[in-house]
Amino acid sequence: MRTVELLCSPELDAGVRAAWSRLAAAGLPSLAGNTHPTNRPHLTLASVDEFPPGAEQRLADLCAAALPLPVRLGRLEVLDGSAPLVWLVHPTPQLVALHGAVWDVLAGAPGPHPWHLPGRWVPHLSLALRFRGADRRRARAVAGAQRPGGAFVAARSYDGGTRTVRELTAACPRPGG
Repeated sequence: MRTVELLCSPELDAGVRAAWSRLAAAGLPSLAGNTHPTNRPHLTLASVDEFPPGAEQRLADLCAAALPLPVRLGRLEVLDGSAPLVWLVHPTPQLVALHGAVWDVLAGAPGPHPWHLPGRWVPHLSLALRFRGADRRRARAVAGAQRPGGAFVAARSYDGGTRTVRELTAACPRPGG
């Protein structure tokens, strides 16, 4: 599996990690316990079994041209499927356009994962995996009271086979900065 992911600005990253810590301290499921070096707050735009030839450079160019993108977080929600607890990300026109352009590059890629496809994608930042049955009301009070701000400032690709990441773009300056 290969992904295309957007990475958070330092203030957004710190805010999401703080929510992870608050959830863990409250005894709720949280990504705070995932110590793998690739674990960090991110927004997944696409996931496929493998990139088509030449796609990685085209994706890098596309993301470099689109970033930074300001982020506005919405409510906490538990998504279907594996039932992750997430902070919804407001789908700005720029974010939706980047998502569509990424999938244009990946057209015909083997094994597109349906939850990231245009028309089905729910932009979000994950706070906990497999949250089904946990206390949603308490999680909203613990983690959702303080919505951090920031931007998406870089892009990477995760390789599920090797459990490594590859930088698609370097971090870019903040909007207006």
